[in-house]
Amino acid sequence: DIQGAPFVGRAGQLLDRMLGAIGLDRDTAYITNMIPWRPPGNRTPAAHEIELCRPFIERHIALAQPKVLVMLGNIANKSLLDTDKGILSVRGNWMDCKIGEKLIPALPTLHPAYLLRQPQQKRQAWGVLLELKARLGALS
Repeated sequence: DIQGAPFVGRAGQLLDRMLGAIGLDRDTAYITNMIPWRPPGNRTPAAHEIELCRPFIERHIALAQPKVLVMLGNIANKSLLDTDKGILSVRGNWMDCKIGEKLIPALPTLHPAYLLRQPQQKRQAWGVLLELKARLGALS
């Protein structure tokens, strides 16, 4: 919140390294949060907070016109892909995200903060990154 930018701190540094490993960076990937503020105590956002912010994130996506979306973690996964399945069961599986009338290929994966707490999951996250790199290469 203080820096006014998404994904800063240790999780942001890990995200930067993850993107760099597949040839991306913050200049070539648009990064935003589902909620533009940190809930008090860094708690999980409540359902009403997510729904309140949903039109704004959908507008961000519509304006950015991405070739693909990557959902980092459960909140983005469940909110934008309209699923009740958890991130551990859907990570690495391409899905469609409907924004307005447009379907955008979406790839859910683990949140960098989760990877910091569960480093044994980094191997699976790397596989998802390689899948993303391949898909982006095919779109070029």
